[in-house]
Parts: sequence; C-alpha cells; structure tokens
Amino acid sequence: MDEDVESIRKIWSGKLASKRGGDIFLVESPQEALEAKSEGKPCMALVHLKSPKDLETVSEYLEASCDYIAVKCEDWRVIPVENLIAQTRGKIKLLAFVSSIEEAKLMLETLEIGVDGVLVEKAKANAVESICQVVKSTRTRVTELEEVERLRLIVAKVAETRQLGSGARVCVDTCELMKEGEGMLVGCQSSGLFLVQAEVQETPYVASRPFRVNAGPVAQYILAPGNKTRYLSELKAGEEVLIVDREGRTRSATVCRVKIEWRPMILIEAEHEGRRFKVILQNAETIRVVTPEGSKAVTDLEEGDEVLLYVQEGGRHFGMLVEEERVIEA
Repeated sequence: MDEDVESIRKIWSGKLASKRGGDIFLVESPQEALEAKSEGKPCMALVHLKSPKDLETVSEYLEASCDYIAVKCEDWRVIPVENLIAQTRGKIKLLAFVSSIEEAKLMLETLEIGVDGVLVEKAKANAVESICQVVKSTRTRVTELEEVERLRLIVAKVAETRQLGSGARVCVDTCELMKEGEGMLVGCQSSGLFLVQAEVQETPYVASRPFRVNAGPVAQYILAPGNKTRYLSELKAGEEVLIVDREGRTRSATVCRVKIEWRPMILIEAEHEGRRFKVILQNAETIRVVTPEGSKAVTDLEEGDEVLLYVQEGGRHFGMLVEEERVIEA
C-alpha cells in the first residue's frame, strides 16, 4: 500500500511500484500512463483478466508505452498469457501474479519464452524463497542471460569390453528433444559416470528417438539435477533428469516414461589416471557413448578408444555427494 512505502524501503532495496513515492508509478488507466510517460516517469499497470475483452485493455496500455503490465488471470491462465507474450514481447515487461511454485514455473515457461517476471501473492515466506529459486533457474535456461551450469568432463580410454547375459535395462524417455552429442551421465560407480548419447541417429532398421536415452540396468546410477545421483529404478514420469552435452553444458528435462525391458548387456571399462570406471549398457548398435569428437556404438568400441566421463571424489549418501567419505565401488 502507498502509506507503507517508507516502511517497506527499510527492508527492501529493490524497486517499488506505487501511486505515491515509488520508483515506478502505478497507473489505473491508459490515459494516466500517457501522462506519466510525458513526465518521464516509468509506469506499471495492473490488469485483471476476466474475459477476452480485457486483452484490449492491454493493447491500450501498450499503445500508451507503459513500461510494465502485471496481469492476474481468472479461470484461463496459459492461453491468455501465451497471447500476451506474443503481443508484448520486446515492447514492455510482462509480469504475472502467482501464488505457488507450480504457477511460477508455468508462467515462466509458457510459450518457451515465459513472462518477464512474477508477482507473488498469498504465499508463505518459504514458498517465496522457493519461487525465487525457480525464477533464477528458469531465467537461466529460457533467456540464457547467465552461463548454464557446466560440468567438467574428462577423457578416459576404453580398457575392456565384455558381453554379458540379459538384464533389466531402462530407457529414459523425456519430454525434450536431444541432439547429437547430448545424453545422460550413467555408470556402475557414482564416482565415474559415462556420457551415453540419446538415440538421435537414424539407422537402416530403427528410426531415431531423440527423446530417449537407453541408460542401462535398473541398478545403475544416473546424474540428476542438483548434482545428485539416482538409481535408474527410482525414476518415474514427471520427475526431472539432467541432459548433458559433450561440452559439459546441462539442462533439466521431465521424464515422460521409464521403460524397462530385458535385453543382452555389455560391460565397458575405461581408465583415467590409473582409475578404472565401469558402465553396463544394452548390447546393441543403437546405443552410443559420446567421444571427444563424436559418438561410437557400444558394439564397435575397442581398447584405446576415447570416451567422455564425469568423475568426482567422495561417496554418495542418498544421492548426495559427501566428498570426505571413502567409498570403494568395484
């Protein structure tokens, strides 16, 4: 409220929108916006979207060169916001009212671009903090204003491959499309994970499935967001996994399904600085590990071939890294 501006300034160093005493002038009509702009004042309008007709009000504020438009939606949320993003992109800053982490994530990812920011209402303090983290991570991914999280991958040399019997292997199907050089980090040991490429390449017998990583047996580790490991057997639809490319750049993806089938397996062992790391994968031509220059089918791997790994010291406790813990994984 306007009378609280001075008290809010004691605890808040950011910009304030208000009718009086704020950094941004809160307007109630397009005419007020025109007057504020003529006086050189940045301004914000609040628009309550109750029907399609209210979208016309947004257009009027746009014509008045309003700097910010904050929208609050009733029953319909995604479709009106999609229209507004397309209408206002690059012209004004579009903000959306949210009251939960889920709403914030939805608004920030709508139309792949998302709104420029969110206004939090009716949320507890811990929810506000979580929403701030969602804003930060989503802005990094969607607008690429910050460098994406990057992992340091190392080059290891294949020491041995060995055919195994059949086992329960996991295909991780995502809600994303991956490209050449992208996949997931999996392995028998949490300290050394192999970059297994998504099924992005066409073959004479099988169509590409760029949404899928054939990740190996159910007991194998996979690197998840937040630098945590999961067992492949734990993954379920709706959860998040980490997509990694050969440069170590990462992005999260939502699991669409986890498909377990019994298939012949192959063991791959690779060495780096005297340490040996292992991964088990389905023994088929469509399964490829990422190399420094490309990728290679597991059926074609030979001793001395170079593959990319993510190596970390320490052990894992419920998936979380404990650097000081000594763990032996053979």
